[in-house]
Amino acid sequence: MSRRRQLGTMFVLAALCASALAFAAAPSAPSAKGKPAADKAAKIKKGEYLTTIMGCNDCHTPGTMYGAPDMDRKLSGSELGWKGPWGVSFARNLTPDSETGIGYYSEDEIVHSFRTGMKPNGTPMLPPMPWPNFAAMSDEDLHAIAAYLLSLKPVKHAVPEAVPPGKPWSGPVLELPPPPAWDAPRTPPAGK
Repeated sequence: MSRRRQLGTMFVLAALCASALAFAAAPSAPSAKGKPAADKAAKIKKGEYLTTIMGCNDCHTPGTMYGAPDMDRKLSGSELGWKGPWGVSFARNLTPDSETGIGYYSEDEIVHSFRTGMKPNGTPMLPPMPWPNFAAMSDEDLHAIAAYLLSLKPVKHAVPEAVPPGKPWSGPVLELPPPPAWDAPRTPPAGK
């Protein structure tokens, strides 16, 4: 074999090796099959974890405040009222039931509600809902919570509507007394 032919062969082999190495080192494209489902399952699992450690079940799962949470109706709301200066509020049905729950909300609308403390219909989330805690969370975490809520089994349960301050309510309530001076809500001075 001539010197010229040997160099040509070595050049071709070197080019093939370089191509093979470049191909092997390149990040592989995600498989279209199974990847989105795995990502969604991981997102929902994270949302379940977050709702558990943040105490969402405490108020929104029937029976939890009485020491016997009914996990067959997980996050379907409660008829135990919370009474304070805002009136009486109730932990809403967070299942994706389209009539009595949040099934008519999109994931983005749920995240926006957590960020602003306002429901998509423009009404505020009432105490004791700790929406300021949610507002401080990352978008990734809030989207995980929203995806989890929308993945739940829908439960049809219409929670009582909020009762304005001063209106009577005869059902069971946890009542917060009027705030002491230190805890009283502050309002800006008149004219500001």
